[in-house]
Amino acid sequence: MKPTVNILVVDDEVNIRGALVTMLEKKGHQVRGVATAEEGLEHLEATPAELVITDLRMPGIGGMEFLRRLKDTWPDTEVVVMTAYGSIDTAVEAMRLGAYDYLTKPIDRDRFPIVVDKALERHVLATENKQLRDRLETRTRFDQMVGESEPLQRVYNLVEMVAASDVTVLLTGETGTGKELVARAIHQKSSRENSPFITVNCGALPDNLFESELFGYEKGAFTGAMFTKMGRFELAEGGTILLDEVGELSLKSQVDFLRVLEMKEFRRLGGTKVIRVDTRIITATNRNLVEAVKQGDFREDLYYRLNVVPIHLPPLRERGDDIPLLMERFLREFASQHHREPKDVSREAMRLLRLYAWPGNIRQLRNLMERLVVTVRDKTIQPEHLPEEIQASKEDTRSMLVTLGTSLEEIEQDVIRRTLAEVTNHREKAAKLLGISLRALQYKIKEYGIRD
Repeated sequence: MKPTVNILVVDDEVNIRGALVTMLEKKGHQVRGVATAEEGLEHLEATPAELVITDLRMPGIGGMEFLRRLKDTWPDTEVVVMTAYGSIDTAVEAMRLGAYDYLTKPIDRDRFPIVVDKALERHVLATENKQLRDRLETRTRFDQMVGESEPLQRVYNLVEMVAASDVTVLLTGETGTGKELVARAIHQKSSRENSPFITVNCGALPDNLFESELFGYEKGAFTGAMFTKMGRFELAEGGTILLDEVGELSLKSQVDFLRVLEMKEFRRLGGTKVIRVDTRIITATNRNLVEAVKQGDFREDLYYRLNVVPIHLPPLRERGDDIPLLMERFLREFASQHHREPKDVSREAMRLLRLYAWPGNIRQLRNLMERLVVTVRDKTIQPEHLPEEIQASKEDTRSMLVTLGTSLEEIEQDVIRRTLAEVTNHREKAAKLLGISLRALQYKIKEYGIRD
């Protein structure tokens, strides 16, 4: 599919203006031609453009003044200026004011499309980098990882240890546990913090787009490739790239990715030049990659390449102590965002919220807090304000019913599992509550195949 690009041509010479518009339209761009700078400014007010091509010598507002006004109002729009005189001084002044490049009249038909393609590529990259900077400013602060529970403290410690190196990290955990946030924290605490942080959702990339998205493509590599485009790895030069949902990659894409990991180099689609980049790689998945390897869905050699330092993100149900802290954070955030008074949570409502299993993890909790801020008029959130599935979470996890005829082995397994869940898998605490030694507990965990 061809990219839609808006281009404005400003030139009082009818023939030149018409010829440039025709050439650009043949390349698939949306083009408008006007005769004066005044008309150009009016058009831009109604339809912003990615690229403006303007003469410097025009009646009324001159080209330099037009360039100044344009850059003041639309700083992200790229500008190519044209001059009949080929004056170096004029061209340098225009580029000092923000023009990308200049062309001399008569226009060189061979150079013209090259300049246009490069100006459009610069616009794309500038836009993407601006979006990345905005995201980094709002989302990469380490203190956005909220919680004091022991499972999260282990994550904090690992983040601190790996951030200073370039070691490959594999983040695992259920959907909604904050894997991207941890990846950003690693990047933010590393020496690469001032370089780009690029994310790629592997689960959303069809097989035929994986190579072009990650490695880029050369102009003419396929139908619609109107100009050379950098891939995600090049955009992450000097920084970090996160491949989220890496477990969803097809076997073919796994081979392409493995080659980059091993060789530290690649070629753009349709290109011959070998490109080497300095990029730190972090991957994340909610799949059990060990099982995926056994089933033949994931390459074993790639798994070992990715699993240099594994960091497992615990589900929210194992971080019960963190729920009040997270709720307070989210309630304050959404009260400010939606201009509402901050809300409290009653003890009974809090008890139900802590009992709930949270299958959607932190993401589900965050969405619920926003809903309660918007829909609850009372200052205090009560049990009746909670969704029915949370109100039903009234089981006391510290007691259990035993059906007559249940084997002692089944009861013992259930008691161990419940105890581990209650103390968020702290084995020493669990052993103390059960009245057995840590060694005996570890033996039972192994014997019953209990995963903690």
